Amino acid sequence: MRLVIQRVTKGNVSVGEEIIGAIGKGYVVLVGISDSDTESVVEKMVQKMLHLRIFEDMAGKTNLSLQDVQGEILIISQFTLYADCRKGNRPSFIRAGSPRHANALYEYMISLCKQECPSVRHGEFGAEMKVSLVNDGPFTIVLDSDEIVKS
Repeated sequence: MRLVIQRVTKGNVSVGEEIIGAIGKGYVVLVGISDSDTESVVEKMVQKMLHLRIFEDMAGKTNLSLQDVQGEILIISQFTLYADCRKGNRPSFIRAGSPRHANALYEYMISLCKQECPSVRHGEFGAEMKVSLVNDGPFTIVLDSDEIVKS
């Protein structure tokens, strides 16, 4: 599982002309899922993400978590996080999870986040989406389960 977590002042996702999810201060999270991922991996990655201290305190230090600042989350499924560009110029996505498996874990991730965060929005799995955001910092963190869960 790969997460690209962007600290934002606002973000939204649209399908067609309709905005289907919008947040203020918080995270826009791009989520890539592989076939080797499990619910256990999702649980560990969500806990790591929710407790990252990447928001500034009164002294300007990154000491506050999403929960400390009552932040919101916008979760977007993005299989392209598993692009393999080693050969040629056309990426291969063979390492991305099958749609059925990935969607089930994506929905599971959303449900876990909703248990701990009062404002969770999300994109539409498999849809052509447009994502807009204002990256705050910019501050972007990449979490890979191969490093987080298996280390």
